[in-house]
Parts: sequence; C-alpha cells; structure tokens
Amino acid sequence: MITEKINTVIGHVKSINGSRISVKLSDDFKSSMPIIDGVVYRMGQIGSFVRLPLGYVHLYGIITQAGAEANPDQPNESMESNFSTSRWISVVLIGERIRDKFERGVIQFPAPDDEVHLVTIEDLKIIYSEINRESSVAIGHISTSESLPAYIDLDKLIARHSAIVGSTGSGKSNTVSIILEAISSNANFKSSRILLVDPHGEYNETLKKYSKVFKVNADIIKHENELNIPYWALPFDELLAVFPGILKEDVLEHIRLEIQNRKIMASKYLEKIPDELSVTTDSPIPFSIKKLWYELDDFEKQVFNKIEIQKGEWEFQMVDRIQTGDAEKLISSQHHPAAPGGGNPNLNKHALGILSFLNGIKNRLIDERYKFLFSPGDYSPDLDGKLNSDLNKLLIEWLNHDKPITILDLSGIPPEIMVSISGTLIKIIYDALFWGQNLDVGGRRQPLLIALEEAHTYLRAGEDSVASRTVQAIAKEGRKYGVGLLLISQRPTELDETVLSQIGTIFALRMTNSKDKGHISSAIQDDLSDLVSLLPSLRTGEGLVLGEAVKIPSRIKFDKIAFAPKSSDPLVSERWVLEKPNSNLYDELLLRWRNRRFH
Repeated sequence: MITEKINTVIGHVKSINGSRISVKLSDDFKSSMPIIDGVVYRMGQIGSFVRLPLGYVHLYGIITQAGAEANPDQPNESMESNFSTSRWISVVLIGERIRDKFERGVIQFPAPDDEVHLVTIEDLKIIYSEINRESSVAIGHISTSESLPAYIDLDKLIARHSAIVGSTGSGKSNTVSIILEAISSNANFKSSRILLVDPHGEYNETLKKYSKVFKVNADIIKHENELNIPYWALPFDELLAVFPGILKEDVLEHIRLEIQNRKIMASKYLEKIPDELSVTTDSPIPFSIKKLWYELDDFEKQVFNKIEIQKGEWEFQMVDRIQTGDAEKLISSQHHPAAPGGGNPNLNKHALGILSFLNGIKNRLIDERYKFLFSPGDYSPDLDGKLNSDLNKLLIEWLNHDKPITILDLSGIPPEIMVSISGTLIKIIYDALFWGQNLDVGGRRQPLLIALEEAHTYLRAGEDSVASRTVQAIAKEGRKYGVGLLLISQRPTELDETVLSQIGTIFALRMTNSKDKGHISSAIQDDLSDLVSLLPSLRTGEGLVLGEAVKIPSRIKFDKIAFAPKSSDPLVSERWVLEKPNSNLYDELLLRWRNRRFH
C-alpha cells in the first residue's frame, strides 16, 4: 500500500457534480513541475491522473480541464482574481483502489476540502498491475511512463467491438498491425482467427508471418492465394446490383423466380440436399448465370409466325433459329428478323424488353476484372448447376488454415462494386457463423474478429447497402454469436452512427478535423469528452484509448511494427526518372482494353 506523503498534495476538492469534481490547486505549488522522490511530474496536465485518499479507499480520476474554465464560479470572479481563477482543474472519477486492488467505477465520493494528490509512478504500477495477463496482450507503453506496458483486454476488445480512428499519417496502420500481431504471436491463442478486409493491400507484407492473403490476380511468388467470391453466394439484390441498368418491378420479380427455380433444381445435385421450401433467391446455392443469360436472351429474340388454324382462329408458332448459340461460350442464338408492318415473323409479344440489360450482363461476364466473381475456379457451376467445390471448402480456406489472420485484399476489385462485394464477403462469413453457432467452428466456440480497414469507404452513414446492414447487425448482435468488429477509419464522420454507438473501445490517434473530433466526442463517455481536445497534439503512433478494453482511459505510445505498412500508390519520383516506354505498347494496351483482359 502506498505511504501518504505530504508533498504529493496538489489541491483540494471544492465542488462535486456526480463523477465530475472541481479542484482548486494549492498555492504551495508555485511550479507546475514538482519534483517528488527525484522524479519530475507535470502537474495539472489534461489526460493525467490524480488520487483522492478516503481512509482505506483511494479514488482515482483523470484531468479533463485545467485553468479558468475549470473553475465552477469563474463567471462571478473579478478581473483581479485571474491568477486564483486559473489554478483550477476538472477531474472525472474513473475508479477506486482498496488496499492494492484497483477496480473501475466508484462507490464512494469525496467531500469538499478533501485532499487531491498527484499520481506517482507507484500509483500507476498498482493500477496497471491489475491486468489479467492470460486474457490481455501488450501493445505499447503508457506515455507518461515508458516502464509501464500498455495492455488491452481481448475479451472486451472483441466482444464489445472497437474502432481505430485518426488522420492520415497518425499511425493507424501501425496500430492495427501491432494489435493483430500481439494477438497472433501469443502462443496461448492457438485457435485465434482474424479476418482483415483490406481495400488497398496495405498489410500483405506487414503481417505476412501471421497471415494467409487472398487477392484478385494473386502473385504466387509472394505466396498469395486467389480470391474467389462465387456470384451465386450473393444475395439477389446484390447480384443484380453488379450489372448496369435498372429494371422494372415486374421484370425483377420474373428474374427472381427464374433464379429461385434454378437454385431449387441445382440443389438436388448438392452432397447434402436442403429442404426445397427453405430455398430462396438469397440462398447460397449454385446456378449457372451463363445459362440464365442465354435463355433470357434467346426468349427476347424469338420470333413467331401467325397461322390461321381455322377460320377466325389463330395461333403463334415459333420460327426455328437460324443458328443455335452456346451458353457456355456466351454466344447468342441467331433468329430471323421480325417483318415490318406486322407480317410474319412477329416479335415475341411476351418479351420483357431487357436486351440492353442482358448485354450488360454479358459484358460483366466477359470482363476479366470480374473473373473472381463469375469464374471463381472450382466454385464455378456447370450449366446444370453442378459444382466441383462447395462453400464449405471456401470457408475452410478462409477461416481454418494454419495462420491466425486471413487477409482479403480487395485492391483488385472494380471500385463500382466495392460496396456490394465487401458487404457480401462480411455477410457470407457472418451468416455462416450465425447458423453454425452451436458447432465447434461457430463463433460462440471459436470467436472471430473482423477488422475493416478504411471502413468509411464502404460503410457510409445513411447508406442502405449490404455492408451497412450486415455490419449494423454484427454491431448489435455479433457479441452473442462470437463475432467482433474492429473498424479502422480516417473519417469517422462518414461512419454509420448506429455502428459507432455500439463500439466499446476507441483508439483515437492524432486528429485535427473538428467534425471528426466532434463525432468521436459524441461516441465516448460524456464526462470524458473534453479529452478529445488532446487529439491534435498527439505524436505519431500515440493515441488515447478509451473504453472497456483498458483498465482506465490511457494515453498510449504504441510499439513499432517490424515491417511498416506501405502505400500501394506508385512512387512518382521513382517512375518518372526511367526512360519512356516503347510506343508499340499502346497497341497491346488497346487490345487488352477491347478484350477486357490484363494479359
């Protein structure tokens, strides 16, 4: 137990308002940097701690304001008392220590004129020694004392969700890497699993020791794996959103029924056949998108002869095709042109009028940028919907390999479908763990942390996308099913407020934008919102950690990752010093453009 020392008294309580107290600093301390037991302390620093002894109990608080604004009676003070007015601090009570045991929250409250003491290194050691090392990982050190490691509680971090926010260059990527490395390098967590959705491929090198990378156009030399996302696993609305154009409601319903019927038929070929009544257009059951396109295209182009079978009675007979197409090769059937003026052959009066939409489907199917979606390797069904490999193998590839981290590198995905694809990936994973929650591979028995880099790019506030809906569901209910969120963003104002309100721990790095700071202020405990004023002054790689994963709100200097994350942008200065390339390459460029291929 800490021995009381008269020279640690820095002031006295003057008013109490709930957990917030106002303290008048003692006139005995003329210096703001007292020396106690040979250690220099900064008195009254925002974000630093104070101690209030109440018998056997010691209350601890964090300074949120200093100076004239901290004086509750400041408006009534005269101009002559400016010096006295300025020697005030506001403190928010955050925990208490009984003997040598510290706990968050307070039961007792101080009274006016109670002493307020400076918190020494010995006090901090007691507070931070309460960490459960078996459920925690070290990610750096306390900024005020390099000898004190900073720990975060994994149970609270994952079950209650978290967010890392900060301006560009503040050290976000390093913070993400340090946290994920700390988890992955801990030999005790041999069943840990983390899914990192990375839009820019920043972490492939940084976390290569602990991760398996899946990427469109994977580089085998770098040990990357091809990212395959079967189109038939997408919900109906997200699948249709991949194709350009807008359809009328009756046409949408027609296509919906077509896909549902094809999924019902193809489900008979699955190893384990689902109940037919449970199959919907959103069910992750294979069907051939090529055959659907071919048959819809053929139907739109059919022509009919009007034939009189008896006086006054007519029927329409389809005219034979000039040439039958090939669904697998995406070759349309050729039909006779309709005759002008209503003569034979006649247009199909039941056609839906969607030829332009079908052309858009074909263009997507032959576009190499969408190969990961429409030609997903062994997950591509044949024309009847039969598969070589089902989703269980895909889930094993993503979630049950020999590394703790799975990186889904989305840098090769066309930006116009980034929202749909990223949201669908998260939905596939979450739905799988939700329905398998009572199995050993479900989230309840083997929790999963989903880390979303650049979350604001596909999780925008007010946007009704599959990404927003799925992440909102995880934020609200994921803890019950063992799925935790880690949001990473440089623009918190663009994040969905519903999701941000569910975040239990915030890692706030340097931030200068007033709107972003205000958004973070509204997401943390009201009494501590004043700490947001510290954000612009934080050093690179330093942050305020507030919430349930830390014992007390802490200013932490994060460790440095061995391989710093690098931007995927080309270095202009390096490329421009090279000789100009041969003009003949533009011929190849044009051919690749027309073929929609990268090689």
